Amino acid sequence: MTHHPKTQSLFSWALVGPAIGQSFVKLHPATLIRNPVMFVTAVVAVLLTLLLALGEGSGSLAFQAQLVFWLWLTVLFGNFAEALAEGRGKAQAASLRATKAELTAKRLKNGGGAYESVPASALKAGDVVLVETGDLIPADGEVIEGVASVNEAAITGESAPVIREAGGDRSAVTAGTRVISDQVKVRVTVDPGHGFLDRMIALVEGASRQKTPNEIALTILLVGLTIIFLIAVATIPSFSIYAGGLVPVTVLAALLITLIPTTIAALLSAIGIAGMDRLVRFNVLAKSGRAVEAAGDVSTLLIDKTGTITVGDRHATEFKAVGGTSAGELAEAAYLSSLADETPEGRSVVLLARETYGVADSALPADAEVIPFTAQTRLSGVRIGGSLIQKGAVDAVLRANPEAAASPAATELRRATEEIARAGGTPLAVARDGRLLGVLHLKDIVKAGVRERFAELRRMGIRTVMITGDNPLTAASIAAEAGVDDFLAEATPEDKLALIRREQEGGKLVAMCGDGTNDAPALAQSDVGVAMNTGTQAAREAGNMVDLDSDPTKLIEIVGLGKQLLMTRGSLTTFSVANDVAKYFAIIPAMFVALYPGLGALNVMGLESTESAILSAIIFNALIIPLLVPLALKGVAYRPVGAGQLLARNLAVYGLGGLIAPFIGIKLIDLAVNGLSLA
Repeated sequence: MTHHPKTQSLFSWALVGPAIGQSFVKLHPATLIRNPVMFVTAVVAVLLTLLLALGEGSGSLAFQAQLVFWLWLTVLFGNFAEALAEGRGKAQAASLRATKAELTAKRLKNGGGAYESVPASALKAGDVVLVETGDLIPADGEVIEGVASVNEAAITGESAPVIREAGGDRSAVTAGTRVISDQVKVRVTVDPGHGFLDRMIALVEGASRQKTPNEIALTILLVGLTIIFLIAVATIPSFSIYAGGLVPVTVLAALLITLIPTTIAALLSAIGIAGMDRLVRFNVLAKSGRAVEAAGDVSTLLIDKTGTITVGDRHATEFKAVGGTSAGELAEAAYLSSLADETPEGRSVVLLARETYGVADSALPADAEVIPFTAQTRLSGVRIGGSLIQKGAVDAVLRANPEAAASPAATELRRATEEIARAGGTPLAVARDGRLLGVLHLKDIVKAGVRERFAELRRMGIRTVMITGDNPLTAASIAAEAGVDDFLAEATPEDKLALIRREQEGGKLVAMCGDGTNDAPALAQSDVGVAMNTGTQAAREAGNMVDLDSDPTKLIEIVGLGKQLLMTRGSLTTFSVANDVAKYFAIIPAMFVALYPGLGALNVMGLESTESAILSAIIFNALIIPLLVPLALKGVAYRPVGAGQLLARNLAVYGLGGLIAPFIGIKLIDLAVNGLSLA
């Protein structure tokens, strides 16, 4: 079961208190300049503060003081939104940092059995450490010797232990996880400060978050609008002089602040930080915000079969005897040839022979000669006395026994092999002393629930493609069982890259899920590369996301969060722009009604006076920011609908809402301002 860390209530004092303090710290110009719109607001606030202090402003002192107060509050509210978003990751970062601080290592000397205890911070890439039962793994690395159960709850929140062993796709280990049985030797693969735990701490604190392309583009738009309004406001005095009057600096400043997009500018950073925070709570580590955004537009998902769609370990499920051989004889030969095979497949053959076919539990004779599997022979086996038992790929067994390859049993064997392949299994032939005994059916176990999850991806408009090195018959069977849309069989790393590039050349964004070293090039090429945490170090380094739960269908949540991030940003931008229209109708008539009485017709809100109109608009402009903070941090709810429906919904809810809310809000504030004689 996936564990989602509990987060504190959004407005608990543990979050709000530090965020208030950080709101003032962020007033430093070097920090504030990163948000140009809020920086302009702060500059205007400084200008009006100086005019108030020097007694050079226009209007009553009470009016000027209130205006200055609300302008500074606008800047502080913008800082507060960002600080509150950042604060949500502080507790988790502190917990991770505490785990990291207590790490020590048993560094092996010269690769031998003797070791020295050193702080984990003293380790460097290439060092080999011994990790025994109860020890915390001191650094990210690869298991090079041994097999052990590891509790990864400190990182994933999942209490069930996982197996980590040398070789294969389950050799990567993470600093801060604990060995709970046996021992392993681990080669450190990263230098201090660059490990998985370090990146996770930086991520949850927001320290390593960079603006995404979409966010940068929106920032440029907001800066552009600010410059346009700044120029427009700067030209107003010349028009007022031509009309025979003057517009006070205070009024011009208020007009500028209400027209520039302060609402979305104040919330923009908080939206991005909150999006990354939500991803962490789904046990996914994103190395960049760009990947989260890209996930929102993914149209093709490539998924490696072994370890992602399937559990990764094939299990023996059936013995098919040929040539008049009995099932018991085949089971006994398969049992003896697998006793020295420590792979999960070999152990499953022993278990099936013993429990299903009644083969007596025994050990190999002392004089038995074990023949190890090699990539060249693609065979393994055992020689007992003068008898040779062989087990391996069908073509390899036939090639090693040419006389048997021409026998009637070989024809029967090939027929059984084809049946197994068509059913999605892997056939292994067994021969004894040159005679074909039969074939073993090794079955890939499809992970529970993946078919339903792939159906959900299909409803989201995402095409799923299974990538496998299996033959086409086996691949087709697994693809049908898993419910993917298409498959690429007998795939090499080059084939995966070529497929990704073809999709990208067609204008599609591609996501890739994988866990093996051979998946690394494809993970690096894809727009969203999701590496399984159970995978190799190479895969985790190549991807731009790491799924701590190692669930390939987690992409559903990742895509949903990506779309939610984009929708939240778009919705609040729509609201902010619509907001400015209403504030325009509040300020402009109040500014020029004395010069152009006809503009009184535009005072559709019926605001009482020039000063109350200006003050009401500024107060509303400040208050709307904290009121929208919960929506910015929680995000707009994602529903899998088309782009047209989404645009219509945005315009209806946030466009119309952004237009109506200020009319109502500013009018209510105007009534309060006049009722309390504040203007």
